[in-house]
Amino acid sequence: MKLAFHMVDVFATGAFNGNPLAVVVGADTVSVTQMAAIANWTNLSETSFLLAPRSEAADYRVRIFTPHSELPFAGHPTLGTAHVWQSLHGATGSERIVQECGSGLISLRQTSEGLAFAAPPRQRSGPASPAVLSRALNALRLHPDDILDARWADNGPGWLALRLRSGAQVLAVEPDWGALIGQKLGVVGAWEPAEHPYGAHVEIRAFVGDDPGYEDPVTGSLNASIAQWLIEEGLAPDSYIAAQGTVLGRAGAVSVEKRGETIWVSGRTTTRVTGTIDL
Repeated sequence: MKLAFHMVDVFATGAFNGNPLAVVVGADTVSVTQMAAIANWTNLSETSFLLAPRSEAADYRVRIFTPHSELPFAGHPTLGTAHVWQSLHGATGSERIVQECGSGLISLRQTSEGLAFAAPPRQRSGPASPAVLSRALNALRLHPDDILDARWADNGPGWLALRLRSGAQVLAVEPDWGALIGQKLGVVGAWEPAEHPYGAHVEIRAFVGDDPGYEDPVTGSLNASIAQWLIEEGLAPDSYIAAQGTVLGRAGAVSVEKRGETIWVSGRTTTRVTGTIDL
């Protein structure tokens, strides 16, 4: 069986400097075992599988896999999959798109910065326990005085986010990968936008404690939940840009905008590879 296959660069500011996503189209007959095997083989942060919707309110359904597990929701697969669906259906920029995934229905819309998704509700928020925070600090080789505060930022993947004193401090983090196993940690620190190459207000990094662990290039889910935290507590403006992937040689840009009670997360999406995958 051969299916259409796309690779999309998500949150990029230029060619090949965002977070790549593999999208398998028409995957309704692909088994969960096959999906997991494909995602393990591509070895990208995530691989998504585009399916017919079950909900009448949705335009399509998606299943999202890392090389090790399935996720109910993730941000860069949401934008990348919507981009592929839009390119296949000739949707115009004025149309609202509704994605069905493990976290329910996710709304998307077109913006001047690209496709945007509505940040889903957090499943867990608020401060972490002292024991959880101590474990996170140990994994990131940080001292309690290095952070301003920390919050659960979990909208499905399970993120815990720590706010550091500056963007430069975020770039300097060197995690202990052995101590990081079993954790998903994000760090965020502020920049002066006028001093950043593309006007970013914050620098973000995301560390995934799989075995082996890795740093995610650009992370929509973490950016969404951090935006909810920072904007709610008056720690960031209602509209800002987050930089991510710098340490990995990427130049990811995530645009955040609060409209009413909804926080929208957007970024550029560009198809880089189109072909077929032979199952």
